[in-house]
Amino acid sequence: MHDRELYRQILGIQAPWEVADVEVDLPGTGVTVHILHSGEALACPECSTSCPGYDTRTRKWRHLDTCQYKTWLVAEVPRVKCPEHGVHQVPVPWAEGNSRLTALFEALVIDWLKVATISEVAKRLDLGWSAVAGVQERAVRRGLARREQAFPEAIGIDETSFQRRHEYVTVISAGDRVLHVADGRGREVLDTWYGAQPAEMLAGLKTVAMDMWPAYIRSTAAHVPDAWTKIAFDKFHVAKHLGDAVDRVRRAEHKALQAALGESPLTKTRYLWLQHPDRMTDKAWEHSTGLKSANLKTARAWAIKTHAMCLWDYKSRGWARRGWQEWYSWAIRSRLEPIKKVARMVKKHLDGIVTAVVTGATNAQAEGFNTMIQKLKRDARGFRNRDRFRAAIYFHLGGLDLYPNAVMK
Repeated sequence: MHDRELYRQILGIQAPWEVADVEVDLPGTGVTVHILHSGEALACPECSTSCPGYDTRTRKWRHLDTCQYKTWLVAEVPRVKCPEHGVHQVPVPWAEGNSRLTALFEALVIDWLKVATISEVAKRLDLGWSAVAGVQERAVRRGLARREQAFPEAIGIDETSFQRRHEYVTVISAGDRVLHVADGRGREVLDTWYGAQPAEMLAGLKTVAMDMWPAYIRSTAAHVPDAWTKIAFDKFHVAKHLGDAVDRVRRAEHKALQAALGESPLTKTRYLWLQHPDRMTDKAWEHSTGLKSANLKTARAWAIKTHAMCLWDYKSRGWARRGWQEWYSWAIRSRLEPIKKVARMVKKHLDGIVTAVVTGATNAQAEGFNTMIQKLKRDARGFRNRDRFRAAIYFHLGGLDLYPNAVMK
């Protein structure tokens, strides 16, 4: 009697449910709590219409441990027959849907999943891998269903690799959360997402930060009003292209000097040319000063790159455009083919670069999500399929409300 009352209060069991028995088998199966339904107040879970009972089904749920022992809930759950919706099982207040775990146990699993992989949580809680993966999937479905329509002013679009064979997913983010994950990185992926958004949301966008992937550019131009004043190619991508160009100039010049002179002052200087002057040590600065005075092609390439990095402080679109056009004239006359290639790229994407300059828009948050996604993939040692991959991204980075509704009182 005392055990039944104790578990009734612990589990928050209320009429028409009652705790019928508590079995304690230590150190065997643990604690089993038997719960019965009085058969009263039966209603269709679809329409809430009072219905007659149809039959009962025995169901079992794993609950939080009692002390160190596993605890199970077992109930004879009624089914009702609704004239409109047919036969349905009556919902129970301690668990959701077809889960074999109580709501509180699912909440525990969710807490663990935030800091550990599915395999680690399964081992820690003595569950099957599929059971833990199911908790994650249900949590994501709940979170996405609860999430309100987002109307952000700025979004970031990036792709991240799923596997090594050039397989990608597209990740759309806003602020500190991932909004959407879709297979592939073709135009149709972004077309589908844009097509599902309200017209007022697309019109309200002020910036769309992305890299210079043509499919993303074309899709955004087709769906976002005044897209050419909103697409932003941030500083990181321009700097990366220029850094690669400087390195190609350095390698070619280093090879030529070694062939002509038998030695080269550019030996072991790769990382020196990739540094920003403001972040150089005194020793590196002295070394670079000597190299610059040697009239090297690499030094000219570095100067062009460094000047480009000083063009991100403009506030006026007109002045920013003139600054980049002057830079383009210098770069295209440099006679350094890698630099000229980047200059042509800048000219082609100048509108988006200018937008990034004057708005301060950046894809840094999207790049940060990419880094975290790759860490999730490494920690999990890969994912069995794309559905698991997407679920993990939403779970950890979607900013979702993940916990079950059916919490015990």
